Amino acid sequence: MKIAITGKGGVGKTTVSALLSYIYSSEGKKVIAVDADPDANLAAALGIPGNETEKIRPIAELSELIEERTGAKPGSSGGIFKINPKVDDIPESFGYRTDGITLLIMGKSKTAASGCYCPESALLRRLLKHLVTERDEVVIADMDAGIEHLTRGTAEGVDAFIVVVEPGQRSLQTAVTVKRLAQGLGVKKVFVIANKVRNEEDIRFIKNALTDIEFLGAISFNNDITDSDVKGLPSYKASRQAVEEARKIKENLEKFFEEKP
Repeated sequence: MKIAITGKGGVGKTTVSALLSYIYSSEGKKVIAVDADPDANLAAALGIPGNETEKIRPIAELSELIEERTGAKPGSSGGIFKINPKVDDIPESFGYRTDGITLLIMGKSKTAASGCYCPESALLRRLLKHLVTERDEVVIADMDAGIEHLTRGTAEGVDAFIVVVEPGQRSLQTAVTVKRLAQGLGVKKVFVIANKVRNEEDIRFIKNALTDIEFLGAISFNNDITDSDVKGLPSYKASRQAVEEARKIKENLEKFFEEKP
């Protein structure tokens, strides 16, 4: 299963990514969790201590690797570089392993003043495509709302494109925009997960507003999840309720593929 998870900032998509990564891993699956959001927080959601997180080098910041694989220095302007660089060894060489999950942090985009970003972008896009279309592991990609790392070839290989929303108009507007972007890349299977719901009324509100997006389930508003960030605990160790709700979402997703191959 290859899953891309996106949504407006603050809706809890990183928490959902961590929960689903844990659930698949707990079932004995090999999981690669990809933090493709420029505001990288997946390490914290997986409960990796801050001192360990500092050791994880984002792929976009591996200057020597980028130059070696693309043939161009990061930040360089113009010139010729490889758009299909070797990436198959990167997960094993640069991934961080925790609870049976291999975490890869893609890295932040550079500012416009730092020069051309093309070599870094080529490596990141090729790596994500490799993970989605050429690997056997379950891949959970925590994306940003702009899904900037996805290309048509990558997006078409994704099994499920999941938009996380919360009760609120801005969150729902982002979901509509994401679906349009995904369709432009050839993605046909777009789903929605409701997060931070307080009651059935919240769920009805979201379903009624997004009638053209398949609804997978909901995760309740949970103080334990909020507290887990303060305590440095992974979300899946902070709340059994959240784990069970996410497990139900995962089962609903699998049922959808069983019913509609």
